[in-house]
Amino acid sequence: MKTPVRSGPVAAAPIVQLLDDDSVTPDAGGATDQPGRARAFAEPLIGESLLDTGENVLAHADAVAEILSSIGAAPSLRAAAYLVYAADHLGKPDEVIAKAFGDSQASLVAHARKLLQVQRAAQGAQIGEGQRALQTERVRKMLLAFSRDLRVVLLRLASRLQTLRYFAASKRPCPGALASESLQVFAPLANRLGIWQVKWELEDLAFRFLEPEKYKQVARLLDEKRAEREQEVERLRRHLVADLTERGLQAQVQGRPKHIYSIWKKMVQKGLDFDRVLDVRALRVIVAEIPDCYSVLGRVHELFKAVPGELDDYIARPKANGYQSLHTVVEDEHGRVVEIQIRTTAMHEHAEHGISAHWAYKEAGHRGKVGVSARGSFEAKVAEARMVVLRQLLAWERDYSEAESGQRVGGHPENGLFEDRIYVFTPQAAIVELAAGATPIDFAYALHTDLGHRCRSARVDGVLVPLNTPLRSGQVVEVTAAKAGGPSMDWLNSELGYLQSQRSKAKVRAWFNALAQQSTIARGREAVEKLLQREGRTAIKLDELASRLGFKNSDALFEVVGKDEYSLRNIETLLRPPDTAPVSEDRIALKRAKPGGGAGSGVLVVGVDSLLTTLARCCRPVPPDPILGFITKGKGVAVHRAGCGYLAQLSQRSPERLIAVEWGQAEEASSTQYPVDVAIEAIDRQGLLRDISEVFAKEKVNVIAASTQSRRGADGALARMTFTVEVTHATRLRPVLETLTRVRGVRMARRR
Repeated sequence: MKTPVRSGPVAAAPIVQLLDDDSVTPDAGGATDQPGRARAFAEPLIGESLLDTGENVLAHADAVAEILSSIGAAPSLRAAAYLVYAADHLGKPDEVIAKAFGDSQASLVAHARKLLQVQRAAQGAQIGEGQRALQTERVRKMLLAFSRDLRVVLLRLASRLQTLRYFAASKRPCPGALASESLQVFAPLANRLGIWQVKWELEDLAFRFLEPEKYKQVARLLDEKRAEREQEVERLRRHLVADLTERGLQAQVQGRPKHIYSIWKKMVQKGLDFDRVLDVRALRVIVAEIPDCYSVLGRVHELFKAVPGELDDYIARPKANGYQSLHTVVEDEHGRVVEIQIRTTAMHEHAEHGISAHWAYKEAGHRGKVGVSARGSFEAKVAEARMVVLRQLLAWERDYSEAESGQRVGGHPENGLFEDRIYVFTPQAAIVELAAGATPIDFAYALHTDLGHRCRSARVDGVLVPLNTPLRSGQVVEVTAAKAGGPSMDWLNSELGYLQSQRSKAKVRAWFNALAQQSTIARGREAVEKLLQREGRTAIKLDELASRLGFKNSDALFEVVGKDEYSLRNIETLLRPPDTAPVSEDRIALKRAKPGGGAGSGVLVVGVDSLLTTLARCCRPVPPDPILGFITKGKGVAVHRAGCGYLAQLSQRSPERLIAVEWGQAEEASSTQYPVDVAIEAIDRQGLLRDISEVFAKEKVNVIAASTQSRRGADGALARMTFTVEVTHATRLRPVLETLTRVRGVRMARRR
């Protein structure tokens, strides 16, 4: 199962060649000797240490360097395999490694250590099975986030492959989470980077640990060892190359035996028995032009016996994703089936690299090898090729996103995951995904709304930091919360930078809105309970009362009462139903009575002698307002202003109870004081109530009651005030209201 270590010059994978930073700027001290120097540097520090898996750290680093060498990695990348683990034993690893091996190596090691924390966190996090898939997804996104330096990703791929090899060689049980993560995250990543030998070995090893019985089943069905299959494929490859060369057909022939996980996946996805998996052995023929494809196909069918019904021409009829190739299945002289794919170089690159199909040609020109262009433009070419690979990785991210959401996710790398997301750790090693620029408060709200409300301080990587500190990927964040309390209004100030997430801001606003609502409900409850006490109906159930008034519950009633949007007269009417007895329409003038009730209200009623009259509090009529009377049960005639909204409701229910009334002839010259409500709306400020009170005092208007409330609006705190004042005549209010509107901050002053 081990990736073979090739002797002689190594032909690196294209992306590995582009990451050979030694070919651009060799590090000090000799680039080619870096692995040896790094091992000598690290051995005293890690020689006796063990990883969490039980593997010796130095042995693990040796194996990782060997794997990197097998895929043609640069010496500096192989050296990092040792320095990543040695850094755990250094006081100031960045400074020490930079001094000994250069800034580039120090940066690589620092990023690789952060990504290593991700792997350890995912394996050690105490999360339920329901959260395991989410944790795996976040690890995948962390790999993408760190892929700006692709050397880091290659280093972690090699390390994960060695970890699986260790479990296989030591015959120790591999943790299911680690094997699952390898299959779902690391193998697809290796596939996207084009490092096939790492990809298939990761898949086979992970499949072996996750499904041991199925793995053994497929292995038995193959009925031969992998080495034997490879030898058979290599024999067929050489035979075909020799024949095509003899006939003047220039072609590159590749042999790739099917590995166990790939066979099992095809059996499951297509519902095939093993005997019907025809590409256990496969050859791929790559030619220059399309006519050559059909020439090779004809020769293949002359050399081998074609299997009927197994010829697919995807050149004439490409697949929906643009894939083109000729597929045929033949039998060799021993009757064993072999799948042969025939395609042009351009078709092959499209099939292997997808959206970045031709980047290698742009780099190589006609020389046939990536990176052999003039030295002056090499750095620019490397940068361009890296961006292409980043697009590949972003396409990998989209593959998962589409599978989860069922819809395509658009965008470009500059607007995607690499720019707008970060990934940090909780102290329990769980990964939290946040928007770029997120703060510790955003982190707290991402964990739990209540934790965000009570967040008071934070530590990042063990250091106490301000709550508006922007976080970075890979940091460990710990927040301290108060036992009780809520957020600060300052958190909503964008200039202070406490919150970046719109979700967090919405939660803070909701908290303050709920606080204001609770205050309004408390005020409304107090008003309703006082009314019930006056009416002697304290035994009534509040929810029942609200239901009878058409509200969902008592809090809904209290809220509208607290906002002065619902008159308490409606509750009085419900508690004291009006008498529906008919009233005589005879008109008899009564003598004037004293204001405030009894037989001296200053109102003349036509109909009954000495009839009790009261001035309605809902509209507070004052001479010379047009007025109407309404006969109540037990309280005589209630006098309302003609335009009173509550009187209109009463008249709709009992129009027969309306009665004509008028002010006494001498009321305009009377000194009788009548209560009037004045409503004022103003921008709240210090001294506002004092200035308004001074106006009433200056105008010699007596204030007998006042209520005020303040709430925060778009322009600041808004104050709404209601004053009950006494006047002898309605015209007396006009100069008072005009003076009030000139007070600083007052938006409106009117009679209610």
